[in-house]
Amino acid sequence: MVILSDDLGFSDLGCYGGEIETPNLDGLARGGLRFTQFYNTARCWPTRASLLTGYYAQQVGRDELPGVPGGSKGKRPAWVRLLPETLRPLGYRSYHSGKWHIDGMPVASGFDRSYYLRDQGRFFNPRVHWEDDRKLPPIEPGTGYYATTAIADHAIKILQEHSKAHRAKPFFYYLAFTAPHFPLHALPEDISRYRDRYRRDWDQIRRDRWQRIREMGIVSGRLPEREPDVGPIREFPGTLEALGPGEVNRPLAWSQLTVRQREFQAVKMAIHAAMIHRMDREIGRVLDQLRRMDAFENTLILFLSDNGASCELIVRSGGHDPGAEPGSADTYLCLGPGWSTVSNTPFRRHKMWVHEGGIATPMIVHWPLGISSRNEFRHHVGHVIDFVPTVLELVGPAGQRSSTGKPDPSPPLPGKSLVPVFSQDGTVARDHLWWYHEKNRAVRAGRWKLVSEGPEGPWELYDLEADRTETTDLAMEHPGRVRQMEELWTRRLNEFRSLALENLAGAGKRNEE
Repeated sequence: MVILSDDLGFSDLGCYGGEIETPNLDGLARGGLRFTQFYNTARCWPTRASLLTGYYAQQVGRDELPGVPGGSKGKRPAWVRLLPETLRPLGYRSYHSGKWHIDGMPVASGFDRSYYLRDQGRFFNPRVHWEDDRKLPPIEPGTGYYATTAIADHAIKILQEHSKAHRAKPFFYYLAFTAPHFPLHALPEDISRYRDRYRRDWDQIRRDRWQRIREMGIVSGRLPEREPDVGPIREFPGTLEALGPGEVNRPLAWSQLTVRQREFQAVKMAIHAAMIHRMDREIGRVLDQLRRMDAFENTLILFLSDNGASCELIVRSGGHDPGAEPGSADTYLCLGPGWSTVSNTPFRRHKMWVHEGGIATPMIVHWPLGISSRNEFRHHVGHVIDFVPTVLELVGPAGQRSSTGKPDPSPPLPGKSLVPVFSQDGTVARDHLWWYHEKNRAVRAGRWKLVSEGPEGPWELYDLEADRTETTDLAMEHPGRVRQMEELWTRRLNEFRSLALENLAGAGKRNEE
């Protein structure tokens, strides 16, 4: 079972140093493993593509390259299979609940059952959602629907069905919550739990998280200074006016905010915390269902986030009514750069950047009958491209990309199996990890990371073994290493671009036929 959250910051969970109450996820961490150097792709759709295919998103048409479209305009090449298509011949049933954000439809892509919530702009009354690839009517306002609960309800229903009708078969579950992605919508009783918790200096909350992170042994080093000039990558005209005088588009010092801004920001973080708290409660209900069907001990559960917390400020979907109760269906609020800086503690930058704040995710692994370790950290460097190789190793030789007797046009999987580090902390040999998103660039090889903001931005070089939080740029001291790693990054770019162009040419030829 893969449980994926949306726009969750590295330290938003209690077991990663946060003050938000997440007892169910904390319990999984105590009973399993916490990875401290695990990576995503910095954005929702490329992470989901990598997780379910085992490839970098640029290899399978789900993130852009120079001259090659990605995202909603990208399509999977014919040779790409999602994980359920590989597992089906082995007797697995595959299920999905929640966000999709991949091309195609879930059941058509190999899942046996699915609840696909496409309308991420409305937690209370979404208009666009599907069950088993069949479109459902819009949810009427005032019906009591809340997306996080509805996603868990569907998962529990499907697990109950599996236990009754398919108990002898193994299953793969992809449980993809939309929380805590904007808009900040939460249940009133959850907001009230946190309403007064964030009426204080966000820098102090960040320092408090950092102290707990160090005490836990998750990350060491120095806490970077807050970056007061770093706001959203894209500024949308009219957004600040729509949100009102309480909003700010930069992570200013708390003392620089007006009384009205402080109150507005405190309420926003209370809603963000409420969304995470509710997600944890709903995960607890799903875990209880696994216990009822005697599957909890022997189900490999992996929890992570698709990217870092978001500093975006956007108003869309139903718009924002400044007179409505914050967090209700008629509002459209975003976390913003001040609290995103806190959520991503101790790292720099946010979702869409490929500095650590954008790509570092909490990653919890729980499997009592498969992993003897309890409440341990894994400092192994991992990435979402590693999920498919891990599953393929666990299901055995039959899962090794089963042959059809025809030449396999797919390139080798770039990831590595995590199975060796489940038993003990260590390092799985790999050459490097690579990132490219919104023209932000990075490559990590061993302890070294080369990163740049934008195509023209200067390269920064960090020794992540000594400086995981990217506080000391060593590019001037190691120009040879910078050139070497830039060449490595560029080779990957050219390789992926050539593959993408071949995929596009092949798709065009098939369309002509």
